[in-house]
Amino acid sequence: MTDTAENYPIEVEFPDISLHERSESGVPFVHTFESGVPGPHVMINALTHGNEVCGAIVVDALLRLQLRPRRGRLTLAFANVAAYLSFDPSKPDAGRFVDQDFNRVWTTEVLGDTARVSSELARAREMRPVIDTVDLLLDLHSMHEKSAPLIVSGPLDKGIELALKLGTPATVICDEGHPQGRRMRDYEAFGSTDSPKNALLIECGQHWEQSAVTVARDTTARFLLLADVVDPQDIPEGWIVPLPPAMRVVRVTEPVVADSMDFRFAGPYTGLEVFPEAGSLIAWSNGLPVYTPYNDCVLVMPSLRQLRPGVTVVRLGKIERTVAAG
Repeated sequence: MTDTAENYPIEVEFPDISLHERSESGVPFVHTFESGVPGPHVMINALTHGNEVCGAIVVDALLRLQLRPRRGRLTLAFANVAAYLSFDPSKPDAGRFVDQDFNRVWTTEVLGDTARVSSELARAREMRPVIDTVDLLLDLHSMHEKSAPLIVSGPLDKGIELALKLGTPATVICDEGHPQGRRMRDYEAFGSTDSPKNALLIECGQHWEQSAVTVARDTTARFLLLADVVDPQDIPEGWIVPLPPAMRVVRVTEPVVADSMDFRFAGPYTGLEVFPEAGSLIAWSNGLPVYTPYNDCVLVMPSLRQLRPGVTVVRLGKIERTVAAG
């Protein structure tokens, strides 16, 4: 992990989530509510990474407001609580995880291999029985750098279609995930063409900016309404904001993975920069230039804040289409 970049200001308060430890599900910090009426099991998940606070603010608010589903089931969850509780404002990027990235362990092979031990694996195994029953997952994240928000839909048509129905944020990133391991949004049925189960991951903005909370509230409210587990009057006032005028779908074609600590970008990129011409210089790796492979190449979430050999430092994307939002 690199600490050479200046830290962004912390504009939001971190909620005290200790009162949410005891839960109806039997899994600490994971609350499941039954309506008694047929409908999907919808999950709003926060703190996949411990320093991504906007989702925690939203889930904390919904629990304090005692939101309950009118149809189906609703789970409101805080995932990597140990990492969240370890957060140190003087080293804010270190609070991402304790031992390993919680969002790179979601395969049955990894979760079932008891020889592998970490704080994150223990928590994933604890949450897994609940997640196995979820039909629609919204995983609330934020980003290392100050960038426009985006939706990560996964590679399948069903994920892209759900993102376009949600209507916001304006950029949909469809991708295969990360070389380091599988994300929760791609776990089992969420990532299968044979299942109607579906998941979206929202990158709401920079970790500690107030606007990320606005995006997290808006997308959560819209997701709950789209899933039809609540009615409009159940949504807190002011959570829904206007839709963007259009949405674009960007297909990730390849990751750029650091193979040493000397990787550096050619400019102060923060995300969603578009390079019109193929062959544009974007970085150096081991002293060798890294060029864009095609015209109108989009940089997806470039950052060196977690730089280590083997870590994806940026992904390259191609714009597939633009559609009217909503």
